[in-house]
Amino acid sequence: MASLSSTPSMEEEKEGSVSVQQSNPQSQHIAASSSTMDLPSNPSWFTPKRLLFIFCVVNMINYLDRGTIASNGVNGKKRTCDDKGICKSGSGIQGDFDLTNFQDGLLSSAFMVGLLVSSPVFASLAKSHNPFRLIGVGLSVFTLATAGCGAAPSFWFIAICRMLVGVGEASFISLAAPFIDDNAPISQKTAWLAVFYMCIPTGIAFGYVYGGLVGEHLNWRYAFWGEALLMFPFAVFGFVVKPLQLKGFSSVESKKALTPMETVSAVTDDLDASKVKGPILVGGDGISADELNKTSKSLDIHNILNRLSQFGNDMKVLLVDKVYVVNVLGYVAYTFVLGAYGYWGPKAGYNIYHMKSADMLFGGITVVCGIFGTIAGGFILDHMSATINHAFILLSGATFLGAISCFSAFCLRNLYGFLVLFAVGELLLFAAQAPVNFVCLHCVEPSLRPLAMAMSTVSIHIFGDVPSSPLFGVVQDHINNWRTTTLMLTSIFVLAAGFWFIGIFLPSVDKCTDENETQVSPNPMVDMKTLPDGNGDKGPAEVQDSNFRPPC
Repeated sequence: MASLSSTPSMEEEKEGSVSVQQSNPQSQHIAASSSTMDLPSNPSWFTPKRLLFIFCVVNMINYLDRGTIASNGVNGKKRTCDDKGICKSGSGIQGDFDLTNFQDGLLSSAFMVGLLVSSPVFASLAKSHNPFRLIGVGLSVFTLATAGCGAAPSFWFIAICRMLVGVGEASFISLAAPFIDDNAPISQKTAWLAVFYMCIPTGIAFGYVYGGLVGEHLNWRYAFWGEALLMFPFAVFGFVVKPLQLKGFSSVESKKALTPMETVSAVTDDLDASKVKGPILVGGDGISADELNKTSKSLDIHNILNRLSQFGNDMKVLLVDKVYVVNVLGYVAYTFVLGAYGYWGPKAGYNIYHMKSADMLFGGITVVCGIFGTIAGGFILDHMSATINHAFILLSGATFLGAISCFSAFCLRNLYGFLVLFAVGELLLFAAQAPVNFVCLHCVEPSLRPLAMAMSTVSIHIFGDVPSSPLFGVVQDHINNWRTTTLMLTSIFVLAAGFWFIGIFLPSVDKCTDENETQVSPNPMVDMKTLPDGNGDKGPAEVQDSNFRPPC
């Protein structure tokens, strides 16, 4: 190694720098990996539009399942008896298993158990594992679970299968939107998000129609088997394709390449030299197997504790972000109503207005209004200039007007008047889908986007559509008036509009457009051991440039 004097010349300084870097190959390797970490090559299958298409189809199949189990053809009706003792046999799931309205409502919410448990897990694992492999695992569980629903012999069996269905949605719910946001054209980010979230009402609506047709002409069990066949190719796709890189995270390949270096560094730092007999070599020739295993286990425990600590710190950041919290509170109230609408809507329409084809009517209104409303919301926000403040203005205004229209619709006695006002209301309400998720993505740092999306999803389900369906069933069982129960439910839209109205007056910064923010490495070993002291004679500015994160 070249010696460095206290007053080196320029040539000596350069020679010293080279020799220091050569003597510390770990630092050089990590610095090189860090400098290229944000510039991975895209796989051959990838184009932005192809990615959007794949995510849209998977999202639509997930929500097709929601509409299917809510349809009269699959959900059916329970066995009823009149005062004279004449009984009519039930149909569908409710008739086959003789379910109460409360039990029936639980089935619509059971899948949330898997979703709530899995969403934060998948969001955290995405930092250290291949995201598309994780999606493949989740969608495989979805495929098996829906097949199990079709073969269910009892209520509890199908309830457990419904819980596992939620894992499929959790596997990509925290990753799809950030990927779309990263790859969409700058001037069309909200519009692309709108196309993705348009699949929610579209999937539910097709589910109504699909479930009604299959349940009427075949059997409700075939509807679930059909879903399993539809999802199977995407489960396989998730296992075989080369993954994309998500901005704000280091690549899985880079971290795998660093693992041997990190292990040797930890061994040389953590083991007491007096306790080790013989030289410590990179290949492990000078370290006993027991010592190496103990060190490996220590590193595993250390990494797990660091990940849990990082998760806790990230959660604190989200919970103190007023913009994020207000946005999610409005989203919770909004989803509370939509969840009950999605499950009980066809039955409410059938009982209030005696619709002969409630599945078809509700499915048709939902798909048309969902498509046009969601896309309109995205394009309008892009036209307004997509900012968090403009998003809150659109959210509060559209939701308030939609609430008035839907409330007025259920007050009418005339079927045709109801259909017109309800369609207008749903058109306005679905305009909120893209803006609310735009706020969720852009009010946090890029590295927090998957967790922000995951916790938003967990919140809207655990406080929104999970309790709303069974609670609606309880209220309906108690008062036995479909119109009154539905009006009580619809009034909660005003609460959602109120939360988003508060968001207009909160100071907000789009953190996803800050080009000067550096990438946060999810690996604590890199943070602590990369380029110690002089950083290989690099100045602070050069080190920052090597970790530079492209803007969203």
